[in-house]
Amino acid sequence: MELQFIGATHGVTGSAHLLTACGKKILIDYGMRQGREEHVTYDLPLPVNELDAVLVTHAHVDHTGYLPLLAKGGYTGKIYSTGATFDLCKIMLMDSAHIQEQEAEWESRKNKRSGKGEVEPLYTQDDAQQTLRMFRTHEYLESFEIAEGVTATFYDVGHLLGSAAIEIKIDEKGVKKTVVFSGDVGNIDQPLIKDPQFIKYADYIVCESTYGDRLHDVVEDYRAELAQVIQETFDRGGNVVIPAFAVGRTQELLYFLRDIITKGMVKGHTVPVYIDSPMAIETVKVFDDNIYGYFDEEAMAVVKSGIDPINFPTLKTAVTSDESKLINFDKNPKVIISASGMCDAGRIRHHLKHNLWRSDSTIVFVGYQAEGTLGRRLLDGVKKVKLFNETIEVNARIIKLDGISGHADQKGLIRWLKGFENKPQKLFLVHGDRDVFPAFEEKITQELGWPVYSPYYTDKFNLATGQQTFTAPKTIYKKPDRQSASGVSRAYTLLLQALEKLTAAVKKRSGYPNGDLNNARRAIEDIIEKLER
Repeated sequence: MELQFIGATHGVTGSAHLLTACGKKILIDYGMRQGREEHVTYDLPLPVNELDAVLVTHAHVDHTGYLPLLAKGGYTGKIYSTGATFDLCKIMLMDSAHIQEQEAEWESRKNKRSGKGEVEPLYTQDDAQQTLRMFRTHEYLESFEIAEGVTATFYDVGHLLGSAAIEIKIDEKGVKKTVVFSGDVGNIDQPLIKDPQFIKYADYIVCESTYGDRLHDVVEDYRAELAQVIQETFDRGGNVVIPAFAVGRTQELLYFLRDIITKGMVKGHTVPVYIDSPMAIETVKVFDDNIYGYFDEEAMAVVKSGIDPINFPTLKTAVTSDESKLINFDKNPKVIISASGMCDAGRIRHHLKHNLWRSDSTIVFVGYQAEGTLGRRLLDGVKKVKLFNETIEVNARIIKLDGISGHADQKGLIRWLKGFENKPQKLFLVHGDRDVFPAFEEKITQELGWPVYSPYYTDKFNLATGQQTFTAPKTIYKKPDRQSASGVSRAYTLLLQALEKLTAAVKKRSGYPNGDLNNARRAIEDIIEKLER
């Protein structure tokens, strides 16, 4: 009876946990790394064909994005989720596979020109299709057997349509333990979906900590705040551009916008709203098909009154690339919702190119922005960005509406943990920036008095005895501004030395072809841009 931590250890993305119980190997989530963690690899500690079952908390790719690797590697078992999570995974995994194939094709063309070999995609659409055939669905509070002695139950955790905390009960040779995996805990009073359900008992809890060190701004009325942003921007003649995750966040925004438009909260303007994301448009259909059992009381009241809660007359959609391009030819003020939510890919980058330089436009962030992403850099105040090999001045107003966050803040996480009626043997914190854990651990100790630990990659715990059976080497993080005895950091000294070498090399290249010199200049300009962020 053992729990090993694989992904989202001292990091926000790539959730994966391996539970061994009653002789079975059970994987909880298998998510993709994103943002600055994108190139940080993590491997499963066993061949995928030795897994016996997989459980999925929700459809976001940082919890599901590597599932097709299981099919590719020979896994043929079952993948358990709620029905809505399965419906969303049909969209998300196929889209992710399409992206993998596109990127591999692009890299292969580039390699061919330089005499290198072809690049294989991480996984293909066939792998994704095979993965989807393995899904088996169960609804909230419906206990089901994974193996003899191991049962699971999904609880609504209020983060995304179909999202679940997973309670796993183990009875191994008379030793009984209950382990709960939080997935991502949702914010309270979100549109459409219900508040997180409480779970009464657990011996061990694996809890996310995305916002474990901070509180969301208190927003009395999300609609009023969003309406004010639209009003001020439209009055200036600009556009409101909202980078939003296609699955979940876009649909919540539509719920707010329908209400804002219906009640006439933006004065003197019609409010055209464009969804420029084929995936988001498909997801709207999934929400429409999963109303009962998932929508909260407020949304159900709207449905029962005969109103579609996420559709309205001024809503327009862009499916093709040509339709997407036409949005920016329209000079009238508009709201543009496009993916990706962190601005690192997708059509949103085109809309940023056309709006970041405009002082009359507003860029509104409504979700978490991982470090290293363009979205995070914009929130941190970068003055220039490069999009499609073009340097763009950031003149638009950049704001974040914290009240719309899909993640519980520190108070919300503590609220969810207080729903347990017992003191667990251990609370494990995962899915958070490394700087979050010390503050959240301290808060939990103060308020709950629970034993808490933030595991590292490959840490193992014996759940029967409560003992740690393998302790991974700890990564020591040094502050980037650490100074040497001379008062100048070693990194800065090396940078100056590299600059001297670069200057000397450039002075020797006056006779080189203009193309080579231009390529070198652009590379240097890219470095300058990074240093100025």
